[in-house]
Amino acid sequence: MFAETLKKVCDNVDGGLGAIIMGLDGIAVETYVRQADRVDINTVAMEFSFILSQVRKASESLDVGTFEELTVKAERLVLCARMLSPQYFLAVALAPEGNFGKCRYLMRLATPTLTAQL
Repeated sequence: MFAETLKKVCDNVDGGLGAIIMGLDGIAVETYVRQADRVDINTVAMEFSFILSQVRKASESLDVGTFEELTVKAERLVLCARMLSPQYFLAVALAPEGNFGKCRYLMRLATPTLTAQL
């Protein structure tokens, strides 16, 4: 069920390399890789899962509301992450020239479908 939605999000954004649904514990639920030679989406998401959990805790302790999304732009990769629930997130890896605005939009549209399946 998740795989089709991940494929749709990743394939419909310019520069999409891969997508994953993962728990903040670093355990992947589902993975889709469009260009395996460019990114190891499991390792990237696992490393960033700790950061996402820390940002979530910080937003709660600062009483600024529920943490929703985070985008990290690096020299060779853009990672867009969006929380699906308090424990699970969707992440999409893009090439640096990828369209992260459209990626964020597609992730937002996919969130209700993915959340219903969790």
